Parts: sequence; structure tokens; C-alpha cells
Amino acid sequence: MSLDATPPRRRKFLKAASATAVGGAALAAPAVSRAQTVAFRFQSTWPSKDIFHEYANDFAKKVNDMAGSRLKIEVLPSGSVVPAFQLLDAVNKGTLDGGHGVVAYHYGKNTALALWGSGPAFGMDPNMVLAWHYYGGGKAMLEKIYKAINMDVVSYLYGPMPTQPFGWFKKPIAKPEDIKGMKFRSVGLAVDMDPAMGAAVNPLPGGEIVPALDRGLIDGAEFNNASSDRLLGFPDVVKNCMLQSFHQSGEQFEILFNKAKYDGLPAELKAVIDYAVQAASADMSWKAIDRNSKDYEELKKVGVKFYKTPDAVLRRQLEVWDEVTAKKSAENALFKEVLDSQKAFAQRAKSWQNDYMVDFNMAYNRYFRAPAKKA
Repeated sequence: MSLDATPPRRRKFLKAASATAVGGAALAAPAVSRAQTVAFRFQSTWPSKDIFHEYANDFAKKVNDMAGSRLKIEVLPSGSVVPAFQLLDAVNKGTLDGGHGVVAYHYGKNTALALWGSGPAFGMDPNMVLAWHYYGGGKAMLEKIYKAINMDVVSYLYGPMPTQPFGWFKKPIAKPEDIKGMKFRSVGLAVDMDPAMGAAVNPLPGGEIVPALDRGLIDGAEFNNASSDRLLGFPDVVKNCMLQSFHQSGEQFEILFNKAKYDGLPAELKAVIDYAVQAASADMSWKAIDRNSKDYEELKKVGVKFYKTPDAVLRRQLEVWDEVTAKKSAENALFKEVLDSQKAFAQRAKSWQNDYMVDFNMAYNRYFRAPAKKA
């Protein structure tokens, strides 16, 4: 039957249906556009073999998987586009769409940035520092600092790092005086702390540390953890590692986005990034426990000797930290603002933690530590 032969009411319905179909197709067209893949080019500040670069890729995979085909983050290793310490500038300028590193690497732009990683953090562990950042005012302060130094970026902090060793040395450190005259690699406010203890500091990026040790350009160095240190080759050139330190005891990772590129994303993809950061933070902390503990045992097998950093050295670190932060606070109002905020949060949160948390070492020692031999 032709349309002309169709009853008037039926003809009207078919015309409306046809118009709806055409309109529906028109409305569907933008959805196809929205479904096109947005590509973000990231760079980490880590060599490709470092577990930190693996963490960066873990985050990217979570975003890519949750976003489907709508957003894809590719992570390049350090030096692919810019040197490690130039990451923030590259993301700000749009040379890179984003990056993975640590806030302390930006210390040279404003000393307050080192407080997201350097020092004892008033006794807070790395996860508690993250709690301060997201619930105690740290995030707003970091945004304020980036604005003050004209960095047009979006920053996410995640991934609480285990406490970092004092460092790798040719000889074990027995007392604070052993550090005097030493050429040492460190970053953040340790660049100020270590000279106060008598060392000359060279803040090398991760991939340059072991070659510098091997060539005798530095006498000692710290980087981060058993997995990174093993993968980067520390045990090939040095066999003594001093565990426990206050120089970087509360650090976490930073994920950076160029603000214009980030602001161009729809709300649902920004939500994907938000939740991917949270998921990656938890996953990274779990993976670190597993991998670091395994690599700690592997390092022992190849002859690395681990020593606890003497309490005298740790106490000296705290003394020097107080001296350095008093000076920086007097010079930089933003530094003092961040430090005071951390102190107020730590006093409350650490008091709660100390009172509530059981001494887990009591249980561990019962089951795994051999009893002391009788004389």
C-alpha cells in the first residue's frame, strides 16, 4: 500500500516516526564524536626499568580500561621528551599532556613544595601525609603554590611510599661525623639537611645515580626502595645500605595534567581519572609491600649488608630539620603555612594512631624472631 493510500491518522503517525528517526540520527552524531579517543602523552621521571615507571603504567592502564576507547594515556620513560627534573615545566607548557613524578622534584621553584615528601612530617607516615593532603588542607595549599609560580597544571597525589633508606655507602655509617666531607646524592630539603651534617649534595635524577657512584663522582646516595635500588643496579657498585631515615619518610607520587588539556575533558572522564588515582594509590601500596619485601631478600642473597641507621644519626637529622625549616619559614610565608598545617594535622591524627594502634612488632617477634642466646 502506498503512503497516499494510507488512512490520514496512520499517514500522520508515519511522518512523525520518520521525522523522529531523522532527528534521532542527528542527535546521535555528537555521541560518535564524543566517543572518539582522546590521547594523552605522559612522561614519567623514572627509567623504564624502575618499578616507579611500572606504577605510572599501572595508573594509565586503570584509566584506559575504565574509559574504554574514549581516553588513552601513553606513558613514556624519563628523558623521552624532557629530562626528569623538567617534567613540571613541560606539562605546564603543553609539551607533555601529563606526567608522573614526585612533588619534591620541584623544590627549586618554591621550597614549600619539598614538604610533600621531605623530612619527618611531624611523625606522620606516608599514608597519613596523604590524609592531610586530601582532608587537612594540603591540596588547596599545593594549588595555591602552583598558582603562585605560574604553573597551569592539575595535580593528583597518590601512592604512599615506604620509608626510604638513609642511603647506600662504601662503608657503614656509625655516627653523624661519618657523613662529613662525603659527596652524596639526595633531593628535596635533604639538599639543605645533608650539607648541615657536613656532606656535599648532588641532586641527580634516578637514572644517573649508579653511574655516578661507579665512577666515584659521589661517595654515597639514596634513592627509594629495595625494588628500585635493585633494578637500577645499586648492589653492583655498593654493598652497604643504611635503613631508616627521616630525610624522606613521608613521600608520595604525583600525577600531573596540563590544565587546559584536562579541562577539555567531559565530567565523566574526569571522574574516571579521580577514581583511577584512588584505585592506583591502594594498588601501588599493596604491590610495594609484595615487591619490596621480595627484592629485599634478593639483595641480601647477592651480598648486600643492611644496617639500621644509628639513633644518633636520626636524632641529628631531626635537629638539622628543625634548623632548616625555621630558616625556610622565615624566608617563605607559603613554606610556613604548609608546615603549620601539617603540624596541626599530625598532632591530632598521630595522637589517635598512637593510642589506637597495637604494637604489631610484638606479634611478629613472637612468631618470627629467634630468642636471644643465653650467655
